[in-house]
Amino acid sequence: MERCHPSEVYELFVRHMNTPRVAVDNGVCETATLVQVHSARKHGVLLEAVAALSDHGVCVRKGYISSDDGRWFMDVFHVTDAAGRKVADADALLARLESSLSADALPPRTPPASGAAAPGAHTLLELVGADRPGLLSEVFAVLHDLRCGIVDARAWTHGGRVAALVFVRDEETGAPIDDAARVRRVESRLRHVLRGGARGARTVLADAAVVNLDRRLHQLLNEDGEAGSRADQAEQPTTTAVAVQDWGERGYSVVTVSCRDRPKLLFDVVCTLTDLDYVVYHGTFDTDGDHAQQEFYIRRLDGRPISSAAERRRVIQCLQAAIERRAFEGVRLELRITDRRGLLAYVTRVFRENSLSVTHAEINTRGDMAMNVFHVTDVAGRPADPKTIDDVIQRIGTESLRVDEERWPRLCSTEGDASRSGGAGIFSLGSLVKKNLVSLGLIRSCS
Repeated sequence: MERCHPSEVYELFVRHMNTPRVAVDNGVCETATLVQVHSARKHGVLLEAVAALSDHGVCVRKGYISSDDGRWFMDVFHVTDAAGRKVADADALLARLESSLSADALPPRTPPASGAAAPGAHTLLELVGADRPGLLSEVFAVLHDLRCGIVDARAWTHGGRVAALVFVRDEETGAPIDDAARVRRVESRLRHVLRGGARGARTVLADAAVVNLDRRLHQLLNEDGEAGSRADQAEQPTTTAVAVQDWGERGYSVVTVSCRDRPKLLFDVVCTLTDLDYVVYHGTFDTDGDHAQQEFYIRRLDGRPISSAAERRRVIQCLQAAIERRAFEGVRLELRITDRRGLLAYVTRVFRENSLSVTHAEINTRGDMAMNVFHVTDVAGRPADPKTIDDVIQRIGTESLRVDEERWPRLCSTEGDASRSGGAGIFSLGSLVKKNLVSLGLIRSCS
């Protein structure tokens, strides 16, 4: 029997101790599935858990995060499916969470050798620049002209800026595009379309299955300064209220969010805080109908709270932008059709020729099928004319393109409760979290 080296035994022990423990229970709550995550404190583990829930398509209705301010923390989530029912495939959800979190505890994967692509890898184009009507159509036309087949893509617009992630491969061979001269040619053409400098287009080799596209889009827009530039523009009406307050007694900054509920809201907030290098020690999140309230006790990675007005303003701007940039505007169009060369260049050209502007796009290719989602408005950002939408559907094909009027219908309403908008939606410092801290014995009640 082969014996392990003591260092290997110790590594296995540490890995076992640091691997989060996950429980999924459908019997505790009558209206939701309960998910519990117990883990050693490690920056990013909370985001991994929330991302796994989002990727599974469940909605977080309420929950809390609690820590002993030391090495351990516990997350509790009440989740449902999109229809508001308990999660039927609880075992599959458990498996996804365990897989995502255990992978986070393992050492990073060894990158492929120089010049070799990992299985499933494609060439990833990262694009960022000023938005304008027809821009996405121009991007897809350039890629088609350069014989780049599009496998997957995501594009977001917000605050007059656009960010896109496009996975491409050679149209002839299906292999990643890794020839240096060709890569430079693709980047140069795209930068010309984006009318930007070196920041406009960047090429990397990546696997779509292991890249969190939503997180990367947030990062690109934050790095682009979209949140700050939007804040400098004329003040826009918003139902998103974010505040940052101090709780000096405990050395925390308290972030409160009050806004309309929607899918992936918790992910967007936790993702932004994580990428700004803040650690969430305690938190509570709850929903009431279509309204969401969240509260987080945070510190910087160095253990200190937010210390300046500029830092506080930056956190507020980034959170507001992260929440609002996924509030998809326009008519949602779903395209399901056999994939072919130049398909996206053709479809988006039809949009442009009918004066439709794409505000968000999600492109997926599975086998020989293209399954794409577009949100479109008119070129001024107003709701598209129904006749124009009908003309576009007739031209592309009534069996392939349709308007999705059923998915998330409650999130499409433009009517909001005035009492929930603006600063009126912010609740008092520690109003949610303090109750949990008292109940867990971590602080004394002030009453």
